[in-house]
Amino acid sequence: MRTRDVMTTDVVVVDQNTPARDAARLIADRGFTALPVVDALGALVGMVSEADLLRDRLPQDPRGLVHGEPAQARQAPADVVCQVMTTSPVTASPNTDLAEVAGLMLDHGVRSVPVVHEGHLAGIVTRRDLLRSITRADWVVEAEIHNRLGMVGGATRWQVAVTGGRVSIVDKGNSATERHVVDVLVRAIAGVTDVEFTTEAVRAGS
Repeated sequence: MRTRDVMTTDVVVVDQNTPARDAARLIADRGFTALPVVDALGALVGMVSEADLLRDRLPQDPRGLVHGEPAQARQAPADVVCQVMTTSPVTASPNTDLAEVAGLMLDHGVRSVPVVHEGHLAGIVTRRDLLRSITRADWVVEAEIHNRLGMVGGATRWQVAVTGGRVSIVDKGNSATERHVVDVLVRAIAGVTDVEFTTEAVRAGS
């Protein structure tokens, strides 16, 4: 699967001059973990996260000072997004393999990755999107496979079974080219984790 198969295209964004408090409120109200920051032309210029917006935002509880706790050093909180955003965020393209996107998220410790096409923000993909892609019900995946395979050799050409995302396909024909096409089509379906082909003759003799 590719990023374009699961990404959200209707993305909530902020600009560099958005007040930091407004961005924080947007993240809290919408349940986001980060927001893309774009310029007037829609080009991605950064990402601002929960952690960015929390930095130096909460004052020390004065009751602790009464009991002798040392005062914590802190800077003045940011006024606008550009003061705290990450200016070189990890990005993906619409054609990036989801396995690569998952690796980027884990390697860089981020929960969402903006999707950029020709310099402009095209969407965003989150860890939750990736989890949805691998946890679809088997019967839903199987139904989508049958629908797609109707285009290759007819719906009765293939016998399909899906167990835990693993797809077993019995091929009643003998065309390596068509099997390759089917393999590509099926692996692009959300929820598919592996694809195995057997011929009807092998299955009958097993």
